Amino acid sequence: MQLIRSLDNLPEALRHGAVSIGNFDGVHLGHARIVRRLVSRARRAGGAAVIFTMDPHPARLLRPGEAPPPLTWIDRKAELLAELGVDAVIAYPTDEAFLNLEARQFFDQWVRQRLDARAMVEGRNFFFGRGRQGDVELLGEFCRECGIELEVVEPVEVDGQAVSSSRVRSLVDAGEVERVRRMLTRPYRLRGTVIRGAGRGAGLGYPTANLAAVSTVLPAEGIYAGRALVDGSVWPAAISIGPNPTFDEGRLKIEVYLIGYRGDLYGRPVEVDLLSRLRGVERFASVEELLDQMGRDVAASQAIAAEYEAGHDPAAATLCRKETAT
Repeated sequence: MQLIRSLDNLPEALRHGAVSIGNFDGVHLGHARIVRRLVSRARRAGGAAVIFTMDPHPARLLRPGEAPPPLTWIDRKAELLAELGVDAVIAYPTDEAFLNLEARQFFDQWVRQRLDARAMVEGRNFFFGRGRQGDVELLGEFCRECGIELEVVEPVEVDGQAVSSSRVRSLVDAGEVERVRRMLTRPYRLRGTVIRGAGRGAGLGYPTANLAAVSTVLPAEGIYAGRALVDGSVWPAAISIGPNPTFDEGRLKIEVYLIGYRGDLYGRPVEVDLLSRLRGVERFASVEELLDQMGRDVAASQAIAAEYEAGHDPAAATLCRKETAT
């Protein structure tokens, strides 16, 4: 799979295929349905399955003070889309000239000329052009004029509601990562760089990696079970997001205890999959009470991570059923 950040020299092999344009933030089940149809259309056309997305999200330029943090960073997004069978992801560097294109200009310049698409696949809520003036009905007219096949895909529903990036973002914000896992193709993941903390965890027998520079949506404060990824290896992890009231610390921190890991992580990137929220942040009457609870949190995190790895995870099973049914 190719991740392309410039169209100045677009490989010929990526032209004349099937294209889907959108943000694909989080890569949820609705996106997965679009990609499956995209890959099918590309194979019928004898070309590549190409995702065209914008980096950063247009809202970052149009409404910089209101744009929410993303659910995925661009390399992770490309990785998830590759798992679904996409041949290339074009991450176009968003600029004002691009955002000011009229719907017709956008279609002619990008879909017809640059990509020379033979087919397109979009969701029902797709919009394009300045001010979102173009919708799937207008796109259909343009495609018919040029002999481009267009397939409009209906949304995927979970718990009676359509899956969307905004819905996923709300659930992450509320800390409901188990529900989130039922809507994403993979568990919700954070990425940060390890910085030096107070060193208190090591003194208590639970050395933690303190993450900084996390650019994606942070879940609600709490203690989470998950997995930590370092240099291609995966470790079960207990994750604390929030302050440490037992020690009168009010600053929000992201602390990850990699169960069984021994080594120096300072300055290194760590990625964390959030599998389950165990509890909220609490103030304990003594260090001994805190240690007792931490022991239970670590045991629960290890069991949940093992269940997930073994494929016996309830949320993962739900995902598999959704994937095979659509």
